[in-house]
Amino acid sequence: MSGSRIYMDWNATAPLLTEAREALLSALDQVGNPSSVHGEGRAIRTLVESARRDVAALCGAQAASVTFTSGATEAANMVLTPDFRMGRTPLRIAKLYASAIEHPAIREGGRFAREDVCEVPVTSAGVVDGAALDALLASHDREAGLPMVAVMLANNETGIVQPIAEVATIVRAHGGLLVVDAVQAAGRLPLSIEALGADFLIVSSHKIGGPKGAGALVARGEVMMPSALIRGGGQEKGHRSGTENAPALAGFGAAARVVAGNIDGRITAVAALRDRLEAEMQSSAPDVVIHGRDIARIGNTTFFTLPGLKAETGQIAFDLEGVALSAGSACSSGKVGQSHVLTAMGYDPRQGALRISIGETTTEAEIERCAAVFAKVAARRRSTGKAA
Repeated sequence: MSGSRIYMDWNATAPLLTEAREALLSALDQVGNPSSVHGEGRAIRTLVESARRDVAALCGAQAASVTFTSGATEAANMVLTPDFRMGRTPLRIAKLYASAIEHPAIREGGRFAREDVCEVPVTSAGVVDGAALDALLASHDREAGLPMVAVMLANNETGIVQPIAEVATIVRAHGGLLVVDAVQAAGRLPLSIEALGADFLIVSSHKIGGPKGAGALVARGEVMMPSALIRGGGQEKGHRSGTENAPALAGFGAAARVVAGNIDGRITAVAALRDRLEAEMQSSAPDVVIHGRDIARIGNTTFFTLPGLKAETGQIAFDLEGVALSAGSACSSGKVGQSHVLTAMGYDPRQGALRISIGETTTEAEIERCAAVFAKVAARRRSTGKAA
């Protein structure tokens, strides 16, 4: 961004880390296919496998359990399927149970038929309803196949952290599989696939400061895997065919290595900035509604509603003042629609909400400027008696 603008939309995409840029550019200078057995091919393969180890370390997983994809959406479509294998034995998944606040990449249901996708409600606090999930799984027809449950670790709009370990206990009690979208949590919360109790994690490069166009499906082990979504040359142990995007993966690995370091210190520093911003927002507009403020959230996210200010109008107003933020998920080609997350939480979604998301390079001066712009937009709303 230019010096006249500030970027506060890290949940849409994080700025490219210097280390990731350098790794990507260095890989671009290397010729060779990762599947080739000559020296040039082996050199590129070394980059890919190094990235695999770094992404695995970020997720508390084994490198052999990481399958690289073109991004989180592909990883979701890969794992959300009725067709699995336990070693060489076919394993049938009968139904997908996805929480009502999932990202559209999950809500679409992957390769499940629409009638085999069931929505799991959340509470008014934006947390998955464990009792409802337990009841749904109790009524699941095991004769048809196993249940699969998809619950994100941190919501991309509100930042609310879900009780995944508790969800995992429920899923295990009913013999199901648990898929966790960790896209927004990676680098913002300590990750361990074992501690979470997840069978699969989904992560994305550009959300942690790596290049766009790379992601991964991370499994707890190597035995149970979904049928291949992309078939061909058998790369990625046959799980995802196609020549690996080595430069993007090198950048992905570098970013994973950086954000895995000193994570507690970074979380604390970013959360302090976020809390300062929210306090100033509350001071200048006492009627502002900060969604999820009284519940566990990742420390970089503020999702708020200003009564009388439509989301699209507010986004434009901030943009004209030089502040880049969003109206929720950046997944609909620039469209600003009603938030399904707010709907699931029981709010009237027609007015909408705005999302500010920051990161470790966000400065106190940027927080102050954003707070000043917020106050200006809020005051204009009051003076006109309608959306700014």
